[in-house]
Amino acid sequence: MFSEEHQRAKKAGLPPGTLKFTGKQGDRLPSVTIASYSPTHYEEKSGTHFSPDMEILHSPGAKWVNIEGLHDTQLIQEVATYFKLHPLTVEDILNIAQRPKIEEFEDYLFVILKVLDWQSKKTTFKVKQLSLILGKDFVLSFQEADTTRFDQIREKLHGTSQRLREQGTDYLTYRLIDAVVDEYFVVLESIGDRIEQVEDKIIISPTPENAKTIYRLKRQMLILRKAIWPMREAVSHMLHIENEIISTSTRIYLRDVYDHTMQAIDTLETFREMLSSMLDMYLSGLTNRMNEIMKTLTVITTIFIPITAVASFYGMNFVDLPGIHTPWAWLIVFISMAGVAILMLFYFRAKKWL
Repeated sequence: MFSEEHQRAKKAGLPPGTLKFTGKQGDRLPSVTIASYSPTHYEEKSGTHFSPDMEILHSPGAKWVNIEGLHDTQLIQEVATYFKLHPLTVEDILNIAQRPKIEEFEDYLFVILKVLDWQSKKTTFKVKQLSLILGKDFVLSFQEADTTRFDQIREKLHGTSQRLREQGTDYLTYRLIDAVVDEYFVVLESIGDRIEQVEDKIIISPTPENAKTIYRLKRQMLILRKAIWPMREAVSHMLHIENEIISTSTRIYLRDVYDHTMQAIDTLETFREMLSSMLDMYLSGLTNRMNEIMKTLTVITTIFIPITAVASFYGMNFVDLPGIHTPWAWLIVFISMAGVAILMLFYFRAKKWL
């Protein structure tokens, strides 16, 4: 995965409005899906290219153009020219290191979101950029790679969902944003399960592997924070924007998205606090374990100090040591040494040091 610093470095020295894709250059052809809909009809066309001469673009009704794959800058330029997008808008679409935001232009609103894709096999997630253009009678969505994220919305639009067809393009934009925010909870729930597993392991026995997992999760929290926190500002801006493109009825639904975003942020902050507490718990566990080891070694050493002293005394190279010529002196000394050790054990037990 390219770092954001690497992505920004690709734009260094280029003039504003330069069309340069800052992500990985894919081998697959981009996918272009154009949907035209109204309360009475739905028409869809898919392909790998875009042309102003397409019949579907001139049919009555609202248009939803979804592009998956941004490496073909010529394709993006053709779409931008047809819908009269500002050059800086096109530049931001291709620069996938953008911060989630919303920008107002004369004829449209430009929204950038961060999409989270959970990968269960690797127990991690990828962050992708989604760019939305909301016009009076059109919606443009630009995604980095092929995805099935909006298939359910497309099916409802094609089916009998009268609300999607009867409402304007602002409602469709709301549904797309809502689908993105809902996926935040999928990622957060999966990470929450992982945090609980690590917490149980730390309580039982802290290991260096647990520490690696905690630091990995803390890094993921930082990435999530950069993706989710700016969403609050973007959705709030859409909610209070003074623009007729967003109707009063749609603003009610946007309030619900704002609430979900705040819930995701609260969950994220809770996880961050939990990870900080877990790290403290891990370090405390290591300290307690070290203290137990030191206590055990200290007790053993203390027991053997008097025994060692007696043994070293009778190990000196002198002839007239007390009792050295007595036949059973060694047994008396041995019993005395064992007795001292036993007495010390009883003493430590009475002091609850063992």
